[in-house]
Amino acid sequence: MKYFPFLLALAALFSACDSKEDLKKKQYYVEGMELYKTHCANCHQNDGKGLVGLYPPLAGSDFMLKNKELVICAIRNGLSDTIVVNGKTYHQPMPPNSQLLALDIAEISTYIYKQWGNKEEITETKEVEKILEKCKKK
Repeated sequence: MKYFPFLLALAALFSACDSKEDLKKKQYYVEGMELYKTHCANCHQNDGKGLVGLYPPLAGSDFMLKNKELVICAIRNGLSDTIVVNGKTYHQPMPPNSQLLALDIAEISTYIYKQWGNKEEITETKEVEKILEKCKKK
């Protein structure tokens, strides 16, 4: 987080002519990257490749691309179910991050889907709030 102000300033410098939407994408991406490093990279690694046999990869993950709502729920509430990612079964539970705000989860989601899912769109906070509300009801 010590580089966070520098990264935002750098992003602002290079995006002076960008639209509001492009600026928001860059902001969510940079902030999501910092949050990912703090809350996710210990298990899923900085490169998103996970730890073989223990923690699933996010990079190139078929599970992530097919289950965005579940991914968002898992970021907040954790996951104890067995999952299959790219044909491999993972049993290791994912701990919850209940301290994360919907905005934090939107930024992490924007980052991981752009970085490893090749999706350029922003995951909006309102979308995350709706998904999290559904998670609570289950």
